[in-house]
Amino acid sequence: MSQPSSIQGKFVTGSPLKHVINMTATASIGLVSIFIVDALNLFYISMLGHGELAAAVGYAGTFLFFFTSIAIGLSIAATALTARALGCGDREGAKEMAGASLLFMTTVMTVMTVVLYPLLPLIMTGMGATGETANMAVRFMRIVLPSTPIMAVGMCMSALLRALGDAKRSMYVTLGAGAATAILDPLFIFGLGLGLDGAAIANVLSRFVLIGIGYYGLVKVHGLFKKPSWVSARAVLPAFWAIAMPSILTQIATPVGNTFVTSAMAKFGDEAVAGWAVIGRLIPVAFGIIFALSGAVGPILGQNLGAQRFDRIRETMRESLKVTVIYVLVVWLLLALFRNQVAAIFGATGDAKNLIVFFCLFVSASFLFNGVLFVANAAFNNLGFAFYSTMLNWGRATLGVIPFVWLGSHWFGATGVLAGYGLGVVIFGLVGGWLCFKVVARLEKEAIKTQTTANNAVDDATAIPSFKPTS
Repeated sequence: MSQPSSIQGKFVTGSPLKHVINMTATASIGLVSIFIVDALNLFYISMLGHGELAAAVGYAGTFLFFFTSIAIGLSIAATALTARALGCGDREGAKEMAGASLLFMTTVMTVMTVVLYPLLPLIMTGMGATGETANMAVRFMRIVLPSTPIMAVGMCMSALLRALGDAKRSMYVTLGAGAATAILDPLFIFGLGLGLDGAAIANVLSRFVLIGIGYYGLVKVHGLFKKPSWVSARAVLPAFWAIAMPSILTQIATPVGNTFVTSAMAKFGDEAVAGWAVIGRLIPVAFGIIFALSGAVGPILGQNLGAQRFDRIRETMRESLKVTVIYVLVVWLLLALFRNQVAAIFGATGDAKNLIVFFCLFVSASFLFNGVLFVANAAFNNLGFAFYSTMLNWGRATLGVIPFVWLGSHWFGATGVLAGYGLGVVIFGLVGGWLCFKVVARLEKEAIKTQTTANNAVDDATAIPSFKPTS
């Protein structure tokens, strides 16, 4: 048992900064590859020379992000429970938990797909798409949406490989899917002359690659799968949803806020939506390290909480915030310097170009506060305060988006929408950063109180009783 213990506790010693950098670097490779391919997809579409196509992909991407966010929330629960079983040495329990998690993922995503598929025209119209743009967005979604359960199961398999500690094969899952998309996109869009339909078909095929690599690593290599019985699935369902529900609520806050921004942009025409679509792809590519950081620091915080090393928890959060600030400042500088080149890469003109340039020059700086909020969310989720994460994310997606975007759109048009989107995160980033350190202080105080009580109880139990002589 000594070996698993040392593996589980590797983050309680050594430099927290080194752990943060190493974990973030590993996590970011697969994540950023997916974002880059997504941006390439939009780049290929923009080369067709029709602004409506880029806008259609923008609407579809906003809607698909909603599904991806739910899949991430479910994957968090799958990872947590499977890792817990593995940590206890219960491999059979871990296999059942992995099987049950994949069953839950398949069921939830299939039901959502079936329910929402007939509503696609209504959904696209509700988001602000009109005319030929709406028709193309619906056509794209009719091809891609049925493969959503496949995508979600592949994501879950990648997460379960991380629970095993096989970060390399987990990375291969996303890298393989990204490579498949990068190859198939130009082949179907240009080689076969299928245009937007080709992009959708390539997207679907890449999801089969995702699930294929995940299945090989999880089932064939590690054997971490057991078909769950009805009884076992019912037994683990409460524990699964206890983690999944707050995680899902936290994850879907972002696409809800983005949907409002897309609707606000739609009032200013397809060029504005196309510019926002490019920005939506540019953000995760430019700031993918920050997205990865929020997930990478979780195990570091969790292990040190178990070891009651609150000094290391504080240091980990401080180092994470330092990495965030330095990285964002560097990226902001690069985006500002090459703002016109970025717009030119996507063939943006008119309002689309103005929005991209404005984002690179000003709004990208707001990721200083987004990064702080990401680190705070990781702290809340791993220190037992997931409710704070949910509240802050929903606050950001509503109070931090709607009034700022509404005012910005009325005062400054499309650029005002973008400015409002960036300004709204400042308050929530600062509150999140302050609150996560308060949480650590509270946990430390409670731990000291508990330890003092336990020590007093031991002292009382071992004290030598004194007896008064009787007369």
